[in-house]
Amino acid sequence: MLFQNNNLIVREIEEKDKHILAKWLSDPQVLEFYEGRDNPFDLDKVMKEFYTSEDDVTKCIVEFEGTGIGYIQFYQLDGETKKVYGYHNEEENIYGTDQFIGEAAYWNKGIGTLLVSSMISYLIQNKKADRVVMDPQTRNARAIKCYEKCGFKKVKVLPKRELHEGVYQDCWLMEIEHC
Repeated sequence: MLFQNNNLIVREIEEKDKHILAKWLSDPQVLEFYEGRDNPFDLDKVMKEFYTSEDDVTKCIVEFEGTGIGYIQFYQLDGETKKVYGYHNEEENIYGTDQFIGEAAYWNKGIGTLLVSSMISYLIQNKKADRVVMDPQTRNARAIKCYEKCGFKKVKVLPKRELHEGVYQDCWLMEIEHC
């Protein structure tokens, strides 16, 4: 377990999670903003993307009251990504996160806000993050509202940042800075 906040637990993924990841990542409601409805995942794709990739991303399952309800990942920004985002201090410790609640029954209940705010605290306290960033699609109003409730500020639009359902989408660079 990475951390717990009341009924919310975040832990690193285990092989047993592959079925729930495939369920969430084949759900058109989830895929509308995460990966794309034209890009559903089966078990083979989940295994390739989540269990055999050689990236430096920490991949986690989100549990609420003992039930797996979502996914969150975090990673330290590399120099190239910092430049794309407009950060020029190579010494600054910047982390990015991506997340989704995969179980629609848990949407609009404040759990996403609890998750994001808890992850910010974890990254600042345990990873000594100076700044945490996200880049949601500009059209993802529900996610942006959640991130703003957690203290994120819109920094700038990243034009055509993410290929999603065959169209390059603009994304907001959003950040929260630890002072």
